[in-house]
Amino acid sequence: MIGRIWHGWTRPEDADTYEALLKTEIFPGILAKQVRGFRRIELLRRPLGDEVEFVTIMWFDAIEAVKAFAGEDHETAYVPAKARAVLARWDARSQHYELREVRESAGPDRPAEAG
Repeated sequence: MIGRIWHGWTRPEDADTYEALLKTEIFPGILAKQVRGFRRIELLRRPLGDEVEFVTIMWFDAIEAVKAFAGEDHETAYVPAKARAVLARWDARSQHYELREVRESAGPDRPAEAG
């Protein structure tokens, strides 16, 4: 699996507008493309004093699926015009990481399965 990670920042007063735009237009538009090998998109948000940082992580089966989504220059960030209107700044390029391992908790609220 490949994680495509991107960062964008808004002014605090624009953060809710940007998050709503992601949830109601941008993410549904990405999902509607039905790119083969695209699995999911995740949204993270945190306040940073005079700005709010957003991180998106898109998950793909392989780098070929990333290229099917983003084109041959697959590191170029996908930032629609409506997003640019409310973002204060953003990464021009996305970073891509190969998922090497996943481990899940078997803590008290998630007991290990008997095997």
